[in-house]
Amino acid sequence: MEIIASPPATATTRPQWLIVHYHRPDGDYADWVLHAWGDLAPGADRRYPDGAPFAGEDAWGRFAWVRLADDAKEVGFLILGRQGAKDVEADRWVTLSEGSEIWVTAGERRVGTEPPELPQPGEETVVIHYRRPGGDYAGWGLHCWEGVPVTEKTRWHRPHMPTRFDAFGAVFEVRVRPDAVGLRYVLHRGEEKDLADDQRLDLTVAREAWLVAGVAQPVRPDVGTLGPEIDPARAYAVFIDRGTVALPEWFASRAVSFTLGSLPLVPRPGGLFQEQSRRFPHLRAYRAFAVRELGDVALGEMLRGRLLVAGHDSAGEVVALTAVQLQGVLDDLYASAAGAELGPVVDDQERPRLSVWAPTARTVELELFREPGEEPRVLAMERDDVTGVWSITGKRKWINRWYRFRVQVWQPAAQRMVTTSVTDPYSVSLATDSTHSQLVDLSDPALCPPGWADAVRPEAVPPARMQISEVSVRDFSIADVTVPADERGTYLAFTRHSSAGMRHLRSLAEAGLTHVHLLPVNDFATVPDRRADQAAPLCDLASFPPDSTEQQRAVMAVADTDGFNWGYDPWHWTTPEGSYATDPAGTARIVELRAAVAALHTAGLRVVLDVVYNHTMGDGLDRFSVLDRIVPGYYHRLLADGSTAESSCCPNTATEHTMMGRLVVDSLVTWAREYRIDGFRFDLMGHHPRANILQARAALDRLRPDIALYGEGWNFGEVAYDARFAQATQVNMAGTGIGTFNDRLRDAIRGGAAFGDDPAVRGFATGLGAAVPLWLHDQIKVGLSGALATFRFVAHDGVEHSGAQIGYHGAPAGYAHQPGEAVNYVDAHDNEILYDAMAFKLPPGISQVDRARMQVLALSLVVLSQGAAFVALGTERLRSKSLDRNSYNSGDWFNQIRWDPALGNGFGVGLPPEADNGDKWDWARPLLGDPALVPSPDVIELAAERYRELLRIRRSSPVFGLPTAEEVERRLTFPAGGPGEQPGVIVMCLDGSGLDPHWARLVVVFNATDGTVRPAIPGPDRLRLHPELTGSIDPVLRAATAFEVPRRSVAVFVDDIP
Repeated sequence: MEIIASPPATATTRPQWLIVHYHRPDGDYADWVLHAWGDLAPGADRRYPDGAPFAGEDAWGRFAWVRLADDAKEVGFLILGRQGAKDVEADRWVTLSEGSEIWVTAGERRVGTEPPELPQPGEETVVIHYRRPGGDYAGWGLHCWEGVPVTEKTRWHRPHMPTRFDAFGAVFEVRVRPDAVGLRYVLHRGEEKDLADDQRLDLTVAREAWLVAGVAQPVRPDVGTLGPEIDPARAYAVFIDRGTVALPEWFASRAVSFTLGSLPLVPRPGGLFQEQSRRFPHLRAYRAFAVRELGDVALGEMLRGRLLVAGHDSAGEVVALTAVQLQGVLDDLYASAAGAELGPVVDDQERPRLSVWAPTARTVELELFREPGEEPRVLAMERDDVTGVWSITGKRKWINRWYRFRVQVWQPAAQRMVTTSVTDPYSVSLATDSTHSQLVDLSDPALCPPGWADAVRPEAVPPARMQISEVSVRDFSIADVTVPADERGTYLAFTRHSSAGMRHLRSLAEAGLTHVHLLPVNDFATVPDRRADQAAPLCDLASFPPDSTEQQRAVMAVADTDGFNWGYDPWHWTTPEGSYATDPAGTARIVELRAAVAALHTAGLRVVLDVVYNHTMGDGLDRFSVLDRIVPGYYHRLLADGSTAESSCCPNTATEHTMMGRLVVDSLVTWAREYRIDGFRFDLMGHHPRANILQARAALDRLRPDIALYGEGWNFGEVAYDARFAQATQVNMAGTGIGTFNDRLRDAIRGGAAFGDDPAVRGFATGLGAAVPLWLHDQIKVGLSGALATFRFVAHDGVEHSGAQIGYHGAPAGYAHQPGEAVNYVDAHDNEILYDAMAFKLPPGISQVDRARMQVLALSLVVLSQGAAFVALGTERLRSKSLDRNSYNSGDWFNQIRWDPALGNGFGVGLPPEADNGDKWDWARPLLGDPALVPSPDVIELAAERYRELLRIRRSSPVFGLPTAEEVERRLTFPAGGPGEQPGVIVMCLDGSGLDPHWARLVVVFNATDGTVRPAIPGPDRLRLHPELTGSIDPVLRAATAFEVPRRSVAVFVDDIP
């Protein structure tokens, strides 16, 4: 909410063009040209009667343009017909000091220098006109980011294409935010850019521009350049500490001297110091400039306003201008803020205190509300100049009241000083739809469910023995008719002991499931909190055919206003999401989430939260922006030009900066302490520094050392290959005890990759059968070892290799130092759920029962592997999302768990949403239309019970889930390995001697072929079927022996201790 704004800064440049607007009432411009002479750029003058065509088109009529000389003062012109006829006989002259853009009407001598009143683009529209003199527009598009709504931001390979064409050329109409002050863009065709540099249109100057291909200077507006060299809205300078400013080489070479505000910058030979290069490795090639060190107060004052670096030529003219990135100097100046009190705190005398870090703010005031809709009482907050923290201590009666901070700060996104009202980034309770923070005491007994004080959590589980099931709060119960209607899709559904969902979870816990992983339950941005405000599809979705487009059309029509989203769009990180509470206004969400945790603990399950600290939903003055309204440019990771990095598809946070890293740790500790959370899964953990995750580990260890940590250790984006810091990637986290998802095993089991174009590519368990290449066996064996880098075995080439020597797309298949550092999985909330992946891949005509067996085989490679095992809840029941590969916003229809197997498994409920799946519709249609692919209730139950059998088998012996690499290397073997191994059959032996009280050896046979096999097992005579399988729900397994293992199955055998 913007309250006050000072006028934006403007800049002027010498004119580049003479622009002549020409209006002909008859509308016929075909034979008319602008013939000009005088102070024109070399080559711009043409021989009489030739001239520049009136190729530009606007609401006045047409316009022509000619390039001016650098020192142009006066230009003469005639408007001529092609045969030399003059529109007006007399020569006319333009004095450029009075203006370089004129308006004339056919047959009239008058020359207008003031623009006429003409229709302008709407407040939320920017128009880019693009002219290619050769007329080739095929494939040219507009990639844009700054200023556009999140939903309008383009991807490089899918730019905006022209809305229309006019006489000038292509016309791009782009929707922008109402508060946008700039539009950054690139015109490109594939990897070919029109101009090398990103361009920026200052929307405070113009909302429409005319550009000529390959020419940096726009024809209109005549501002000289839209490039980066003189643009105070971009921030190429980096103030890395109180004594150093770093400038990129290209910028530093444009001028002979530079100033930071009024302070001269002194070039420092040799560049950054070694310690500076270690802190900012992405700046190593920058030139370093020393700046005179100021006292703390003076430096702090300078950082509280607009700060520019100006470059001057030898004549003292400004030839380079840029804003300054401040994160480094803020961390340097306010280092003591790392230990300062932040957020709402109630002391031992029940006096509330509020504190917020806002070192660059001019003022911060507290807006205190009795109720969210009322006028606030505005109270001054006190600034601590040492920490940059503003705080206020209140009275006991403030507890449970609502508040916001009123912050006045220089806002780069607006290019002016702005005062905004913003919620607390350390909020622990919120009003409906997150409009206000609430001042509460989380230790208040009134915020605890009955029995909370005495509740007992399940015993701790070592990382290598974790069995995890992932689910969204809403998916879990939104379709569960055994839950009261008003509690479906809420935290309280977990407290319904006798519901279908909780009965199922308890059955899994009794079999050996150890953890429930909840998709994000912190406050997120994209769902209305109140059920009454949540839209629903306006038709009977069940009435359409199974391969129809109508279901997805109706679902997506309300997708942005319905009650469903995965929740990876964080708004406030340490407050429970309001839409999952029966009453989202205030503290009910706290009580109900605690009740859900207690209920899951009672069921024997520890609770993991999915946390998303790597990005926010908005930055700048966006509605969902919090951090960037308080300390603009600090909490988000900035690219070289000062724009926010968005490799996560949203504004990336900068957890390498002290206070953002601290926020992560503080939030995690609050969840663990106040909600008794047992583990955390980090979304895009590779976008965090390794140091940040280790800080979190240390802080949680001080609270409770049995809290599990794991995450996505992917390596991509602006931080890839440790470009800015040592990332928390798979390889880098090895040896820390913190887990990472093992995509190597996933892809080997499923086939293809997460983002492959062909969904029918098969893997070990999805239809390759006897055609499995033996190198794929190697990848699976490394996965079965817990992705250990040091695990050695005989590979398909007959040579002994370690896990690190087995390749995976140029990376090692084995990367972990201990088995508990691998989280093995075959599906999760994103990409196709396992049943859907198999629908694309398995051979046509395979029976329902065999499909279930193949699904169980895939799950067995995860459940029976070393390391942690992770499964999307419902996969054990053949859950489907009707082939939706990215169901984050696909509504309840595609995401719900159908607990009544008579209603199917979710397959064949319509084609999945077109935006992310349309390119696969031709594959999907025949599959969704095949009723044989909807499993019957008995097949669903067979799969679920087989999964429980696997869990019980894993729990039956300590050889599954060995704690150390040394133990795995000593006890795990693959005796049939080498070039003679039978394709599609893997024999895994586990030595239980001295460890397992019952069995000296366990042997697992994974048979992915479509026939009975005779596995090569040493000493088969001593083996008998695992007791769990002698009464298996699948009758073919009951007859399995070490000499014959049935098709498409996993069989486990035991060797009794003599």
